[in-house]
Amino acid sequence: MNSTDWQKSSFSEAANNCVEVRALGGLIELRESDDGEVIVRTSALKFATFLQGAKAGEFDHLTTTP
Repeated sequence: MNSTDWQKSSFSEAANNCVEVRALGGLIELRESDDGEVIVRTSALKFATFLQGAKAGEFDHLTTTP
């Protein structure tokens, strides 16, 4: 991803309650689409490592209610 435009997941469709991501200045930035003032920045390597964990299901327990 080499874009300064915010990108959201295709799973979000037209919803405005999603996480958006972009690459800017060698960093990866994330924000919530409904609260764009708060931006989290991380390195591309750390973001890639996080995505690998998410794809492997390491964070699935955070998306379910007890």
